[in-house]
Amino acid sequence: MQKRILGIDEVGRGPYAGPLVIGACILPENRSENPWIEELNDSKKLSEKKREELYKIIKANATSATGWVTSKELDEIGMSAALRLATRRAVEKIQSEKVPFNEIIIDGISNFLVGTKLEKYATTMKKADFLIKEVSAASIVAKVERDNYMKDLAKKYPGYGFEKHVGYGTAAHQKAMEELGLTPEHRRSFAPVKKLVKTTKEIGDSGENLVAEYLEKMGHEILFRNYKTKMFEIDIVSKMNEKIYFTEVKTRKNSDHGSAREMVTKKKLEQMTFAANSFMKFEKMNQKYMLAVGTVENGNIDWFEVD
Repeated sequence: MQKRILGIDEVGRGPYAGPLVIGACILPENRSENPWIEELNDSKKLSEKKREELYKIIKANATSATGWVTSKELDEIGMSAALRLATRRAVEKIQSEKVPFNEIIIDGISNFLVGTKLEKYATTMKKADFLIKEVSAASIVAKVERDNYMKDLAKKYPGYGFEKHVGYGTAAHQKAMEELGLTPEHRRSFAPVKKLVKTTKEIGDSGENLVAEYLEKMGHEILFRNYKTKMFEIDIVSKMNEKIYFTEVKTRKNSDHGSAREMVTKKKLEQMTFAANSFMKFEKMNQKYMLAVGTVENGNIDWFEVD
């Protein structure tokens, strides 16, 4: 029987933020008709342009899938369990395509399929993403899809540089976490992130997270969080029923300094209006919009529109 390999590789084990992604791929049987296969390599050894070029070819000509574990899931279950879960999610998608394979090669030294019916077909291999073309393809698919996710995340959370470091622990990323606080995408179980969790900024971000979740339950689509420029900043930008909402978030221990509505002074309203108008201009949007305030006091959320 001709050997048919399912290659598996992971991307995103070490970053401070973003998901863990497992790639899985089965290449076409006739390699002579697919000369591009010889160009496959470990995704880290390819330029971004070359990865994207090969990604499109793989998606058009091979059978591939990715399995994702969110940063929140990873924090809850730990890295080892996350790697197993992401691998099994990817393999389930591959199996749904009904493309046969009789061998599984996983990059590294850990068999993430132990305890499953596929365990007996799986072997591990160091540098498989360099040596085995199916694993190379898996690494490319996982890398491109995760990088694209992080680029989209950069638009949602400006200022962190996700489009550059894609969540890894660079000096610029560390500085951004210290100055801007943490996003919901940061892995709070990772030591460099964990030590920032209880900062004042993190407390404020926790309030923003609660308000954002509240808005999503109301039916809002969150477009941006912590939208910052040199001239203004907006805590949450959301959309519902074709209307844009700009929400200012305040997290307070109590109401000793007045009610939330009393906080919206004439000057604050002018600042919020300037920010909203500037945002609409920068993003080239022309929908109707509404200003709003969300407050969190002892875990209680109040959100209201402002005229």
